[in-house]
Amino acid sequence: MGKAGDVGFEARVRELVQDHPRRRAVIEALLRVRAALVAEYDVLHRMVLAAARKDAACRRLMTIPGVGPVVALTFRCAVDVPSRFAKSRLVGAHFGLTPRKYQSGEKDISGRISRCGDAMAREALYDAANVMLTRTNSWSTLKAWAMRVARRRGLKRAKVALARRLAVVMHSLWVRDADFRWGRQSAGGIEAAA
Repeated sequence: MGKAGDVGFEARVRELVQDHPRRRAVIEALLRVRAALVAEYDVLHRMVLAAARKDAACRRLMTIPGVGPVVALTFRCAVDVPSRFAKSRLVGAHFGLTPRKYQSGEKDISGRISRCGDAMAREALYDAANVMLTRTNSWSTLKAWAMRVARRRGLKRAKVALARRLAVVMHSLWVRDADFRWGRQSAGGIEAAA
C-alpha cells in the first residue's frame, strides 16, 4: 500500500483493487464500515473533550505537558476523591508504579514495578510520560529530570519513573488547585542536553 494518511487511505485502497471486481466489492463494504466507525469515533472523541473541558480538575491537569483529555479523565476517575491519599507520593504506589520488594532474612531484592492497582490509569500515566519524553519539544524541570534518569538507567525505566512522578504531580496539583509550573525552561534544557 505504501504510505497513505487518513485523507488518502480510501483512494489508495480503491486504486489498488480497481482491476479486481470481487476484491473491489469486498473492499467497498469494508470501507463503508470503516467510515461508520470513524464517524462514531469522532462523536465519542467530542464527548470526551467536552467532559474534560467541563471539569475544572481536568483542565488543571491538562496544563501538564503530555497530559491530554483522556489521561486527565482517566486519572480523575481512578483517584475520584483526592483526599483519600494522605500524601501525594502514595498515588504512584496505588497504581502499581513502585518496585516490588522481596525481603526474607538477609535478602532484600527490589524487582520490577508491582503492577497492582488500576491498570488503565497506569497505562494512561505511562502514555503521558512517553509523550512528554518523545513528542513534547518544550522543556520543563520534570522533563529534564526524566532525561537525566534516561541517561543513567535507560529510556524505559525513565518512562516508568516519570509516570510515577506524574501521578504525584497530578495529585498535588489537584489537591492544591494549582496549575503546572514549567520551572526554569532554559536551565532544564541545558541540564538535559549536557
